[in-house]
Amino acid sequence: MKRYLEELESRYPVLTETIPAIGELISAMISLYRNDGTFFVAGNGGSGADSEHICGELLKGFCRKRPLSAADVENLKKCGDNGSVPFGTQLQNGLRAVSLLSHPALTTAFGNDVDPDLAFAQQLWTLGRKDDLFLGISTGGNASNIRKAFITARAKNIKTCLLTGNRHGCCEEFADIVIAVPERETYRIQELHLPIYHTVCLAVEAEFFKE
Repeated sequence: MKRYLEELESRYPVLTETIPAIGELISAMISLYRNDGTFFVAGNGGSGADSEHICGELLKGFCRKRPLSAADVENLKKCGDNGSVPFGTQLQNGLRAVSLLSHPALTTAFGNDVDPDLAFAQQLWTLGRKDDLFLGISTGGNASNIRKAFITARAKNIKTCLLTGNRHGCCEEFADIVIAVPERETYRIQELHLPIYHTVCLAVEAEFFKE
């Protein structure tokens, strides 16, 4: 983790003050996955796209190979994986991650029938378990649906992290970890969010998938 954080700081000196909080998130995610927990993430607009991006890096190989064990490959063969190129040799191990943007039927139905502002909270209430981890991304820090998801997470004993800018919005009050990049313009905040979550994914991957 130290190596990846040092590299991030050297490439983006503007993020120096956020390094301790980023390290805290990495440690929380490592602990989460060691205990077979689930990582949840959500945001709006571009931050919603970032949520999907993060899950993409966790659910499959990012910068390291994550081959299945020989036992898993053999078990897949026994179950019928008898192709000329067994797909068990192509599947990759992943880290359990759920983007709360990925259930459009649920979110639109709940939004239409109940309250669109509670779509993320509803999913956390149903899917989340004690000691899971929720990352809420809000550039301004005032997204009402993220704030309500944080409150729901607190009620479920789910650890939370806010990835935001320096406007110090109302979501900060409800997050266990706050990573606030020193920018106020939305696009500039998002430009700094990407290297942060890439660093987090790199460090967590390195912990579980040794080369």
